[in-house]
Amino acid sequence: MSTKWSGYFTLILFIVIAAIGFFLWVGGLFVFWLLLRTMGTTTNFWAMIEALSTAVAAAAVLSAGFVAYRELSEAASSRHMEVADRLFEELNSPVNIEARRWVFKNLHDNPEEGIGTLTEEGRAAVKQVLNSLDHVAFLTQAGWIPDEIIMPWMHPMIAKSWEKLEPYVNYERLRRKEPYYYKYVGKLAERCRVWRVKNLLEVQVTWIEHAL
Repeated sequence: MSTKWSGYFTLILFIVIAAIGFFLWVGGLFVFWLLLRTMGTTTNFWAMIEALSTAVAAAAVLSAGFVAYRELSEAASSRHMEVADRLFEELNSPVNIEARRWVFKNLHDNPEEGIGTLTEEGRAAVKQVLNSLDHVAFLTQAGWIPDEIIMPWMHPMIAKSWEKLEPYVNYERLRRKEPYYYKYVGKLAERCRVWRVKNLLEVQVTWIEHAL
């Protein structure tokens, strides 16, 4: 059967089903009306059809709205899970864990001194962490996934990384005359800071030796 005839068949089938449903509905109401008359209740048949049809239509609209709401909620939950999974893979990949470890342990506090003494390994680690956070900022941009879902497990990695890297990013912005340099990483870090303050967590990062 061609696509054109398949479309016609579907339309005809829909019309037939709608017509059968209409006649069954009216027939059922007619039987109900006759039953009411035998019980001594008098009412106008067409007025009864109008009232009951309106009530059924309203119930159908409410039911359809509830189903649509459930489907939207499930779609949002599925999207949130997908984004959270990608974030977990991004932040906990071996290469990003190793890069953050290098930054935490070896990056000089003063960027003016630190940049000049960076080894190729160190430079690669800094860029790796910044690019990773930039990816996280993209995946968590407004409306894609609520911070309440991801910040409870993600905030330590963001806060610690940004405490080390913020002076370098600010220094590079001035030196390059590029105020947009890793702009969205800075916004992500600010969201993280606000979340930590809101949830009464210690904002100041504590550094320890020989951390796992």
